[in-house]
Amino acid sequence: MNKVLTILQILKIYSNISEFTGVDRPIITTGTFDGVHFGHRKIIDRLTKIADSSNGESVILTFSPHPRMVLFPDDHGLQLINTIEEKIELLKNAGVQHLIIHPFTVDFSRMTSIQFVRDILVSQFKTHKLVIGYDHHFGRNREGSFEHLKEYSPLYGFEVEEIPVQLLDDVGVSSTKIRNALLSGKVDLANEYLGYQYPISGRVVKGKQIGRQIGFPTANIFVEDSTKLIPKEGVYSVDVLVNDIKYQAMMNIGQSPTVGAKSQRLEVHIFDFDQDIYEYTIKVFLKERIRDEVHFENLDFLKEQLQKDKNQILSR
Repeated sequence: MNKVLTILQILKIYSNISEFTGVDRPIITTGTFDGVHFGHRKIIDRLTKIADSSNGESVILTFSPHPRMVLFPDDHGLQLINTIEEKIELLKNAGVQHLIIHPFTVDFSRMTSIQFVRDILVSQFKTHKLVIGYDHHFGRNREGSFEHLKEYSPLYGFEVEEIPVQLLDDVGVSSTKIRNALLSGKVDLANEYLGYQYPISGRVVKGKQIGRQIGFPTANIFVEDSTKLIPKEGVYSVDVLVNDIKYQAMMNIGQSPTVGAKSQRLEVHIFDFDQDIYEYTIKVFLKERIRDEVHFENLDFLKEQLQKDKNQILSR
């Protein structure tokens, strides 16, 4: 526990490249790191290991919004595995010392690879060593590559290391695979790829309170970040964190057709729980999808099914 607390205390966060100065022997990697999954952690583990062994400091440069959202503004289909807050927490736990979250803009995307190396990696960051994943590209039109970096690094006085393709292929994980698993309801597979249970955080808001009438009160969760990926509709086994205490629960993602809802809702029934948590922010950890959402003829049938769902979850 003390080690974890120390890691959490040493992460420094910068909201712009220009804020990052004065770090001794920075060991740097860059990328979107959506999900901070097993593949990402291969890169991050190597980054922190090099920093430790060379008396350097580990640095990640990432971007917000996601570059695809800026470069392809008419493509509204991209949803993200992590919110910025979730990404920060995951990178803290991975032992990263410095995190730069730079605003990604069209102007920034037009920077050439040599400008990125010369003006940012060298002049601004004073990079000691750059660690990148296999087939990493950067700069305008993704023109920069590992071969470019090997050419530039002796000229500008920094080292570069590429994580071998075999190491990343052995993991067999990508953010796209995880998104597809979540969108198809396979949260157990997504969790396996991620190395942690998929989280959704939100504020508890007032609902119709119909669940309370049938003995299954629910917390209706409002997710403020519209880019956060919501998995396939259905009923899920989940854990819920309220005031730093974890409870077993079940969550319905969907339209709640039995009660006539017309928009997607996230409703959580927390087992053995009777507290007023309206306006609280809670975190839900998805474990397993139990079934599809179903329209029931009346509330009695709904109550019967909810009891079956609860019994199924508690028996596992």
